[in-house]
Amino acid sequence: IRDSMGDMLSLIEDAQNKLDEKKAREMAEKLTQNQLDLNDLLDQFQQVRKMGPLKGILGKLPGVDQKKLDEANVDDRIMDRMCAIILSMTPAERAKPSIINPSRKRRIAAGSGMKVEDVNRLLRQFEQMQKMMKQMGLAGKGKGKKMRIPMNMMKQMGNMGGPGGFPM
Repeated sequence: IRDSMGDMLSLIEDAQNKLDEKKAREMAEKLTQNQLDLNDLLDQFQQVRKMGPLKGILGKLPGVDQKKLDEANVDDRIMDRMCAIILSMTPAERAKPSIINPSRKRRIAAGSGMKVEDVNRLLRQFEQMQKMMKQMGLAGKGKGKKMRIPMNMMKQMGNMGGPGGFPM
């Protein structure tokens, strides 16, 4: 337990040193107002990359079995691929993904060197993330009140989002 607590503290320390506090505040505000877009997701990926390899970050989380983590195939290129897809979008598409029709998806896939299925997966998972936040009351009005998220909590854990199961 002592080792996992030390790892968690080192993870929090890394986050405090490497993540941008201003961006964390902006993200918290957007989160409470249900205004997250693909630019924010891109920002999240870039913030996580600053903290180092995914395996190293996951290894510092309490409850993560180091032996299973060593056996797991954790590919840091997943985030790079997702970033490539997002960067292949126009600013309007990043701000409002609902405008992305099949021909735009083909262009985005070609521009990122990915398949249309990969673009669809990213858009679907982004949409699921938004729905989940809404259901949890993190975004918009949940039971009449907005959930308040302390800034230090956002900085310590909100920017560690990662790809959330983007298999590729």
